Amino acid sequence: MNRAVIRAANRPCTLVVCRGCCCGNPRKYPGTDHAWQLERLRAAAAEHGFQVRTTDCLGPCDQANVIVVQPSTAGRQAGGRATWIGFAMDDDVTDDVLRWAADGGPGTAKPPATLELQFIRPPREARLGARR
Repeated sequence: MNRAVIRAANRPCTLVVCRGCCCGNPRKYPGTDHAWQLERLRAAAAEHGFQVRTTDCLGPCDQANVIVVQPSTAGRQAGGRATWIGFAMDDDVTDDVLRWAADGGPGTAKPPATLELQFIRPPREARLGARR
């Protein structure tokens, strides 16, 4: 079996953190320490074995900051799907995201009830792409 197939078979939970035009923008959201949030996410990922990626724009700018929690391979096999979280700007939301990702994320662990209040519908393009 080649390495790419092995890596895909063991892919951990992944956080995709929007850091585009609105998300992560200190001019638009000066009360949030966006750099500190990203540092916390990356430090926890190194400690707990999940991954963190950044992207320029996920789309729902009116719900910034947006984080997508993608399931691990095991989570996906258990029925977990990418979960979109909006308004992820304070420490409580960040703590909940970190706890859920450390526990395994979608399909593997139940999200904290308070985090479920932050779940948002992905943009149409993301929903259509997920059906392919």
